[in-house]
Amino acid sequence: MTALETKLQDCFILEPKIFEDHRGYFFESFNQNQFNTLTNTNTTFVQDNESFSTKGVLRGLHYQTGEHAQAKLVRVIKGSVLDVAVDLRKNSPTFCQYVAVELTETNKKQLFIPRGFAHGFVVLSETAIFSYKCDNFYNKESEGGIIYNDPTLNINWQLPEDSLIVSEKDLALPKFSDLKL
Repeated sequence: MTALETKLQDCFILEPKIFEDHRGYFFESFNQNQFNTLTNTNTTFVQDNESFSTKGVLRGLHYQTGEHAQAKLVRVIKGSVLDVAVDLRKNSPTFCQYVAVELTETNKKQLFIPRGFAHGFVVLSETAIFSYKCDNFYNKESEGGIIYNDPTLNINWQLPEDSLIVSEKDLALPKFSDLKL
């Protein structure tokens, strides 16, 4: 596995070494020691989540605050998504910047999103199965979010806005400028 730095401090794209032959493929999707060495962290994941969505479904932008903040390692098992991480750490040189990465069942890339970031994705394929590893347990009282079409962030979701399928909860999220970080 290799780790590629993104333009966001402490946020990495991980690319596995894939072994293919006439039978199919094999790759190691996660190795705790290798992960911590590549990311220079001491992250231990405690919860795995999976979602299934159809084309145009946009989930996010979500984050957890305080002692319940979460780092995530995300990947696509089936399909393709545009995955987005936004740096919300006030003292970071990349504060208020985002990175967007296409994660697919073919490229098998993973995105490591450290604590202090918002996260979201939109499904580009007909369907997608998305996997999240989290280093902290979910806590409803600590959840926060930013509206997906925030003018400050100006994220290009790669699909026409009228084709996006967004939950009522996510449509009610505040703008970046209204956050109390």
